[in-house]
Amino acid sequence: MITKNELSKFKGIHVAISSCYDQAGEISTEAVKRLTRFLIGHGINGIYVGGSTGEGLLQSVDERKRVLEAAIEESRGEIAVIAHIGAINTRDSVELAVHAERAGADALSAVPPFYYRHSEKAVGMHWSAILDSTELPFIIYHIPSTTGFSLTTGLLREMITDSKVIGIKISSGSTFELERFKAVGGDEFLMFNGPDEQYLAGRIMGADAGIGGTYGVMPELFVQLEQLFAAGRLVEARQLQIAINDIISDLLSLPIHSALKELLRFRGVECGSVRAPMEEITQSQLPIVADIHAKILRAIEAYATKD
Repeated sequence: MITKNELSKFKGIHVAISSCYDQAGEISTEAVKRLTRFLIGHGINGIYVGGSTGEGLLQSVDERKRVLEAAIEESRGEIAVIAHIGAINTRDSVELAVHAERAGADALSAVPPFYYRHSEKAVGMHWSAILDSTELPFIIYHIPSTTGFSLTTGLLREMITDSKVIGIKISSGSTFELERFKAVGGDEFLMFNGPDEQYLAGRIMGADAGIGGTYGVMPELFVQLEQLFAAGRLVEARQLQIAINDIISDLLSLPIHSALKELLRFRGVECGSVRAPMEEITQSQLPIVADIHAKILRAIEAYATKD
């Protein structure tokens, strides 16, 4: 059973990292390493590899393995590495889980199998097969808007009978649901806030940590937000969350995945483009990205350089 001390590594700010490609659209492991080092340098607590932001579900099993290996190699045990190994079929998820354990990941996470509208029993069997394949702790990924499956408290109670199930990444946008899942899991059960725009609200309602994609282009702001919350400086934390949300609102006017990669380019990390059929940023949208980057820098200056 994972100890309370071991659970502590999963608290705080975990960046759902973007995948990195070269000019030919192939995985660039060197760029993955540069991105990982950039994030470590800005004080984040962990990375979440191969999730929605990481385009994992658009990659082959082999590509997903290579991205994870590069991130683990560069992280050098300095931060927690959570491997998202969700897939449309159980065989791929199990293969990715076994690989993640061998590669040195700290934990696994997975969405439910999707598209076919599986029953609660089928989803439970899928996650159980992953749990049985390794000794790594497991984090359920609850994102019903994309998977079409909504986790129930009943299934959660069944899943947590396995002590390797340590938490949930909740991306439903409901802090009520977050609080109810926390009540089922108990004080030591980890809740990872998913919606970046409500990080503070999630923390107030019981989240222990956050996993988010926009964290990656403004890690300083989310690290500072966590520090303000931990210090009980809620008025300042609210002000910072509002500033962050202003940035996120602008981002939502663009194809989000490619916009994040353009912003990373502004931050000095080249990650290439996105994988089709994701929409790329157009030339006419680049000035908007530049404006967002400038807004991020102003927010860093205003909030993240304070004591």
